[in-house]
Amino acid sequence: MSLHEGMTCERAWRVTGAEAADRHGNPLVHVLTTPVVVEWMEEVATASVQPHLSDGQGTVGSIIKMTHLAPTPIGLMVKVVATLTQIDGRRLTFRIEAFDEVEKIAECQHERVIVDLTRFHAKAGKKVGEGRGPRE
Repeated sequence: MSLHEGMTCERAWRVTGAEAADRHGNPLVHVLTTPVVVEWMEEVATASVQPHLSDGQGTVGSIIKMTHLAPTPIGLMVKVVATLTQIDGRRLTFRIEAFDEVEKIAECQHERVIVDLTRFHAKAGKKVGEGRGPRE
């Protein structure tokens, strides 16, 4: 594992109507919705560390403290930059910022935990149990 504090990763997206708040349950608000910004932040953090993990490992989000600072209209580009700020055993802490073409639009502190994917999925599967569907 070659993770180190200070490593960064960035990605960019163009905001389309599919990411607008009015498509996500907030009628009449035609700007980038907060849940999509959170999704992009998690995606960049995940992408930054996955290549450095051992085979069979992944990360899962455990904490996200996000502040959405400014609206972003449809059509603008958004760049998300994640910096790994702390490694504490299996716990990874990130500082993540998002910028549109004009200003910083969001910032967050995000924690991910390194997991063994086989054990993780087995534990999750026990909630359903063999031969039973999801609870209603």
